[in-house]
Amino acid sequence: MAKSPTLPPMLPVDEALKRLLASAEKPLPPETVALAQAHERRLAKDVAARRTQPPDALSAMDGYAVRAADIASVPAKLTMIGTSSAGHGFDGAIAAGQAVRIFTGARMPEGADTVLIQEDTEADGATITALASEQRGRNVRQAGLDFLAGDVLLKAGRLIGPAELALAAAMNHATLDVVRRPLVAILATGDELVSPGQEPGPDQIVASNNFAVAAYARQAGADVLDLGIAGDNFEALEVAIRRARDARADVLVTLGGASVGDHDLVQSALTREGMELGFWRIAMRPGKPFMHGRIGDMRIAGLPGNPVSAIVCCILFVLPLIRALSGDTNAGRDPSVPAVLGDDVPANDMRQDYVRARLTPDEHGLPVATAFKRQDSSMLGVLAEAQCLIVRPANAPAAKKGEPCRIVPLNQAIR
Repeated sequence: MAKSPTLPPMLPVDEALKRLLASAEKPLPPETVALAQAHERRLAKDVAARRTQPPDALSAMDGYAVRAADIASVPAKLTMIGTSSAGHGFDGAIAAGQAVRIFTGARMPEGADTVLIQEDTEADGATITALASEQRGRNVRQAGLDFLAGDVLLKAGRLIGPAELALAAAMNHATLDVVRRPLVAILATGDELVSPGQEPGPDQIVASNNFAVAAYARQAGADVLDLGIAGDNFEALEVAIRRARDARADVLVTLGGASVGDHDLVQSALTREGMELGFWRIAMRPGKPFMHGRIGDMRIAGLPGNPVSAIVCCILFVLPLIRALSGDTNAGRDPSVPAVLGDDVPANDMRQDYVRARLTPDEHGLPVATAFKRQDSSMLGVLAEAQCLIVRPANAPAAKKGEPCRIVPLNQAIR
């Protein structure tokens, strides 16, 4: 009788994530893209302002540019000598007793130090009467109020959203250096799998995990290469693995077959292709068979075949790896947030549990997490109804309804 393979000890979740992220020792190389293409990318370099904003003192209101000393005592009569509007400034200077009609965003004339709003004036041809006094500098945006040339306002690793795009544009950057998007190749494995739309034969099921993993990867900022489905034979697996290598994939995600049963060939096929195994088996439920390794520059994430196990491992491990490769300096952050239990939960064993649950607010607005009664890792219907995963640490004692807990929200921003 053949001897059963010796299984490695199960790694704690935190240690597994630490080792996984160590394989992303530095972000991927930078590339320069047009500003409009930088949205949802991470900066590869610090970005400094190329100009001062605003470059000159500007009016913050519609009214009259004056000298504060001239309206210290009111009513005061002033002579209007010109107009300053945005894009069409007044090039002269004002002297004592003079004013310039000015509009919001217009350059302040030389000699003016204050804007008197139009509601506090009366106009009669070229003569205006100031009806209120203002302190010097009132309603004026001083030069450099927002930033000065040379100020570093966007740091490397920053995710570029709409506000960051506007800021980079205001700093006069037409292009940005961003981290290259990771290329994630996804390979579903198993003789039992058929593509959606096909009629499953006896003992077959429809492949589903690859669609969820691809969607998560794209949300996290990766490009995706779909390698399709490989059957349970070395030739098909090795062809797919080589396709990923030829495409220079940064991450190869395999789905299923990562264990060491007679039909679980993925780990062996990867080893035959040169994989250095990092670890295999994590002390978690669902997702124990998760595997990590490396073939040259290509990181391997071997996800379990059960749908919920695959998706939970994707959220906890693959997404942080993508974020790290994309330049996120906080890629390994704890995704959990505080909540309270909506029902009693039993004591836990040596594996950290991620329990699918519904969320409802209590009378104080705090999230209440109530676990589904059925937690089988094949049940996608339950996962689709869940709003969070209750995190039950290894060897946690039983807990009562209303006690605090930690949850991983399933609808939180991926990036």
